[in-house]
Amino acid sequence: MAMAIVIDNEEAKMLVQAQAHIWNHIFNFLNSMSLKCAVQLGIPDVLHSHGKPMLLSELVLALGVPQSRTACLHRLMRMLVHSGFFSMHRVYKDPEEEEEEEKGYVLTPSSRLLLKDNPLNVSQFLIAMLDPVLVTPWHFLSAWFQGNGLATPFEATNGRAFWNYGAHDPEYNNLFNVAMANDARLVMSVVLRECEATFQGLGSLVDVGGGTGAAAMAIADKFPQLKCIVFDLPHVVGNLVGSKNLDYVGGDMFDFIPHADAVLLKWILHDWSDEECVKILKRCREAIPCTDKGGRVIIIDMVIGDNKMENELTETQLLFDMLMMGLVTGRERSKQELEKLLLEAGFTHYKIIPILGLRSLIEVYP
Repeated sequence: MAMAIVIDNEEAKMLVQAQAHIWNHIFNFLNSMSLKCAVQLGIPDVLHSHGKPMLLSELVLALGVPQSRTACLHRLMRMLVHSGFFSMHRVYKDPEEEEEEEKGYVLTPSSRLLLKDNPLNVSQFLIAMLDPVLVTPWHFLSAWFQGNGLATPFEATNGRAFWNYGAHDPEYNNLFNVAMANDARLVMSVVLRECEATFQGLGSLVDVGGGTGAAAMAIADKFPQLKCIVFDLPHVVGNLVGSKNLDYVGGDMFDFIPHADAVLLKWILHDWSDEECVKILKRCREAIPCTDKGGRVIIIDMVIGDNKMENELTETQLLFDMLMMGLVTGRERSKQELEKLLLEAGFTHYKIIPILGLRSLIEVYP
């Protein structure tokens, strides 16, 4: 016969709080999947097109979902309102009499970043990051820790390293490149406004690992006199066509980087191990002139603990560090860890400009 467990009031309170904490982490994936569902259904765009607070009944009709799903859609929207992606505003039958009818859904700043027509939208980034290709490896994290000889959980699950996967899955390769282009447009809109001086005086720049070229395009448009090169793997840039001051070059950054006044490494170093980062940085140093002639490397990456960030931003950085562990050989780094790599690669000084929230712009000089 089981013995009764006797606890006092304080212990009881602690137990139920601990249980809720655990449950929130168990079911946190439902936040991600609810948001993915909203994007796939097109809810942000429907609300935006409506132009005013939208009743649940109107949303059901606009989405074309069966009437029998009305209560379920209400529950989905309730979750997303709680998470801050939508808000509720009053809807009146007669605005002059202020006779309240119901509450309607409206966008928030976060959901406005999910609109398809927003040039800075992150919807494709969301879809790419929550694709089963990237989500499935996390089910096997503990098995990877216990030792299967492979570098990452992604490789253990998918049979090849992340950077080779795209060459064998054109559909996901395209999805990933579109996601990175979306991110580049958002980041560069801030960088080119806040750090214009970083690019002034340069005659040429090579965007290493630049994907389809969104970052380089933004730079080339801002500085028409600047010759830009997007340098990435052949299967990424092979079919892309340049413009007046933008060219695409295929190759391997571990072997060679085209010569230029400056090298841009946007969200590159966090993908690679310390040893691999030093190799990349040494190739960068070979590609640029000395400091007196304007040579520099421009890094855009996270710097963990560089500022006293809000807890939510710190959590996002730590989540990205876990993402790097699961998918590739890289990591998010502290200022001290980044400095160690730069010095080992032969650079003499650097400057961190924390203007990007989660990420910073780092100017590095030989």
